[in-house]
Amino acid sequence: MYQTRVTKLLNIKYPIIQGGLAYLAYADLAAAVSNAGGLGQVTAMSLSSPEKLREEIQKVKQLTDRPFGVNFAIGQHGRKFDHMVKAAVEEQVPVVSVTGGNPAGVFDLLKGHPIKKLVLVASVRQAVKAQELGADAVMVVGQEGGGHLGRSDTGTIVLTPQVADELKIPVIASGGIVDGRGLMAALALGAEGIEMGTRFIATKEVQAHINYKKAIVSAGEGDTVVIKRSLGTPARALRTPFTENILSLEEKYGNNYEQLKDYISGEVNQKYIHSGKASDGFGWAGQGVSRIRQILSVEDVMDSIIREADEIKEKWSKEV
Repeated sequence: MYQTRVTKLLNIKYPIIQGGLAYLAYADLAAAVSNAGGLGQVTAMSLSSPEKLREEIQKVKQLTDRPFGVNFAIGQHGRKFDHMVKAAVEEQVPVVSVTGGNPAGVFDLLKGHPIKKLVLVASVRQAVKAQELGADAVMVVGQEGGGHLGRSDTGTIVLTPQVADELKIPVIASGGIVDGRGLMAALALGAEGIEMGTRFIATKEVQAHINYKKAIVSAGEGDTVVIKRSLGTPARALRTPFTENILSLEEKYGNNYEQLKDYISGEVNQKYIHSGKASDGFGWAGQGVSRIRQILSVEDVMDSIIREADEIKEKWSKEV
């Protein structure tokens, strides 16, 4: 019932993709998502070396015989991703996704290999460019999403159909989607699948501190903020005294990176998501937190999404 060009392209049961999730998307999560019928991913650039990436990939292969992906968030890494991509190629991963930058450099390293290529985009222009470069599908993220976003304030419900109307390749909707309602809405908007990040953080398989997971579960629709907008790299995080302080510093110092760097680094992100101390760092989260009310296993999350989508289909079929 949920077969689309995305499921056929990636050889998965359901058109549901797990986001890259910096410092959180490792083998246990990726394998669990793939085993549940979606596409799990390992995040490459959070790992310290190609050898560590190989270890994670090999662990995924031990835990599942289903397709999975490796995500490359390249925005802050220049061409330092080359050796990591080569490791993924040598390990013959089925799928590679690129976020946070121009995918051309990654695509060059994938030439001649049967690896499916996904690109996260935040505008029609980026989507068209990704298609021209050879992407097999694009993931369209609106301003509701967690983590790094586009520079405009366009939401998923507007951006998704705009991109779908422009492209020949499949479109995957992302940003604020956490349940079966979101899946059905995305399909109605012209997408052929969804990508979720925040929903998968609040799962048992993710190696995040329980305080971070509980903060997501207890958050409402107004409990996220966009930081780093002054630097031209906006990103959505949980609203806490720490992120409120970042906003105050941005207002005071503008785009002065030197004044902000000690508050917005990956290391500061890790301090919170792994230690649970909200005074020491921040955690990414999308506006979909308001729809997340339980910490579940990945399998239960996937089952609940499909069950809710089935209920919506049944309801529609009965209405005149």
